[in-house]
Amino acid sequence: MFPAFLLALREGLEAALVVGLILGTLARLRLAGLRRAVWGGVAGAAAVSLAVAGGLYAVGRALEGPAEPIFEGATMLLAAAVLTWMLFWMRRHAPHLRRQIEADVERASLLRAAGRGLFALAFFAVVREGVELALFLAALLFQTGRQPVLAGALLGLVAAVGLGWAVYSSSLRLNLRLFFRVTTVLLLVFAAGLVAHGVHEFVEVGWLPPLVDPIWNTNGLLPEQSIPGQFLKALFGYNGDPTLMEVGAYLAYVASIAAFLRRPTWRTAPRPVS
Repeated sequence: MFPAFLLALREGLEAALVVGLILGTLARLRLAGLRRAVWGGVAGAAAVSLAVAGGLYAVGRALEGPAEPIFEGATMLLAAAVLTWMLFWMRRHAPHLRRQIEADVERASLLRAAGRGLFALAFFAVVREGVELALFLAALLFQTGRQPVLAGALLGLVAAVGLGWAVYSSSLRLNLRLFFRVTTVLLLVFAAGLVAHGVHEFVEVGWLPPLVDPIWNTNGLLPEQSIPGQFLKALFGYNGDPTLMEVGAYLAYVASIAAFLRRPTWRTAPRPVS
């Protein structure tokens, strides 16, 4: 449940903050009458995201034989790739996101079809987060049961909406920098687990060599089917008897992505004073 909660909270809060910025800018411009177009875009994005999540899960469950692990492995690797891109994108654009959204809202409000422009702005801002979340949850559904994933996602979205509303109404001063820094670390290890699990599926169908199978076996101490084992599997990709290929993929992913995230963001060098 916790991995689904974390993913939904992170993605939902990002979407909620964007919608809050759009509504706040409309209020500042005294264009509150255009809020209906914004909420229409949000509703449309939510419907598309639900359809994508349902479609991915239905396709995965309908496949049989070798096609099933291949599809599940590809979905997990794709989810890890999208999650990695999201972490890099947020790191680079977060400092300027507020100014960019406000400028987009002001431009859209000046158009003759301002309602359609704001609908599109809200739709594409939310659908990006929603489709990403749908992909992540589909990958989680293949690893764990349906009930904990859906319950965690619902709780995470409710919490995200509540936090977003509190920040928008200025009733809560949330340290967003700290929030995103902590969740970035958690999502990094979650993405590494997706990579390892995707590699595991490809090893099972013979697309990748196991190298050493298994490299260790801790199922006697911590079974995968136990409650702690299921939690660690969903969040960190725990496998009681992994192959060397899985462990190598996990460690290589964490080391390479952590190294890139630790690099300073590019800044324009100040001009020397003449």
